[in-house]
Amino acid sequence: MCWADLLILLPAAPYLAAFPFAALFHHLCASGHLSLTAWYIFLLIGGCLLAGTAMGSYAVLLLTPAAGSVLILLSVSPTRAHTWVFTFQMSWQTLCHLGLSSQELDPHDTTPSLLCLLHAPPLGGLGALLVILPAVALSAIMLLTQKATSLALDIHEGLVPLRLGQGFLQSALPLCSYLLFFPALLGGPLCSFNRFQDQAESHSALPGSLRAAGQRCLCALALWGLWQGRWPAGRAAPPWGLSHIWEQALLLRLAYYLHWVLDEALLEVSGFGPEAGQGDLSIGDLWTLETTHLLAVFTRTWNKSTSRWLKRLVFQRCPAQPLLATFIFSAWWHGLWPGQVFGFLCWAVVVEADYSIHPFLSARITSQGAKLLYHGMTWVFMELIVAYILVAVETESFSTLCLLLRTSCNSIVPLSYSLALLLLLAKKPKQN
Repeated sequence: MCWADLLILLPAAPYLAAFPFAALFHHLCASGHLSLTAWYIFLLIGGCLLAGTAMGSYAVLLLTPAAGSVLILLSVSPTRAHTWVFTFQMSWQTLCHLGLSSQELDPHDTTPSLLCLLHAPPLGGLGALLVILPAVALSAIMLLTQKATSLALDIHEGLVPLRLGQGFLQSALPLCSYLLFFPALLGGPLCSFNRFQDQAESHSALPGSLRAAGQRCLCALALWGLWQGRWPAGRAAPPWGLSHIWEQALLLRLAYYLHWVLDEALLEVSGFGPEAGQGDLSIGDLWTLETTHLLAVFTRTWNKSTSRWLKRLVFQRCPAQPLLATFIFSAWWHGLWPGQVFGFLCWAVVVEADYSIHPFLSARITSQGAKLLYHGMTWVFMELIVAYILVAVETESFSTLCLLLRTSCNSIVPLSYSLALLLLLAKKPKQN
């Protein structure tokens, strides 16, 4: 198997090696052979081993903020825990983005970054590692920020009481284990600390998780087959037409779906499978993502775990323009590359427009035929907008973003949504 085939499984060998380790953990939990302390230590050691295997020396960039966040949580008062952890994690993550992103990909390559990573040319062992290790480290640091800020917010709101009277090591072990437990180190929906603690105190694995993991693995194989069948043969310069943008976005969506399914399969094997409706991708979610004509519904369903985290962290706590603030913070969390800033700002505008356009049109469409035409046309428009945004967000260099913007046919639909929003906003005062 060549490196191009391995890279699609990001990071292929260590990620797949985690499955037997997770199955062993599941067996030990189900048979009752792990004490509470051993349960925490097993997950923590597994996370450290997986980090070292998947990231090499870059694992230090993950372990350092995890230890720093634990020290902050055990040192400051609960009322200030969230502010300190948020500031520390986002500062560290931003420095890592600035320092590591330049090592990931060729800045002159016009292919979206995720596609370059997932289908890199045969670089040889060392060359492939130089491409993949920084990307894996950055992804894990972003997930660590999710867990650390979620835990700090739970402590701030009184949902998680810290037991400081047990000694430093006994208090730090559950926190370290939660931040670095191996099933959720490289991906997967956000697991709350309370659920993590409940699972620890029950000393058992969830029933039926192996069967659910097998179903997700079969789904991953189907997505892998679709990916292999859709990838174009050459690496020629893209024409940046509508068909090319849509094809690139389709490949990106397949890649995201594949990783979300594998992430949840690993969680299922280890007994941490997401609760009903709490995962990133169910069959119902996949159907919604591919069939809805409402951009707001697509946005809420896309990467549901991260959407819920952003809603709690930013949207519900922002006094003014919460939607815009949420997308701006999402761009910061993803790295603040030119394509990410433009893509998320564009996403915020078209979602705001979506909330105004559909009620306006639905109230004026009465016949069944007109409704079918309305649903069909808005679905096409939504697909084009999603494709445009996905490719923009995965575009890291400013020159490549300019190529996308200069192709007028790609920007017609997002621009028309923006103009429609302005017209509807201008019309509201007259109606009032």
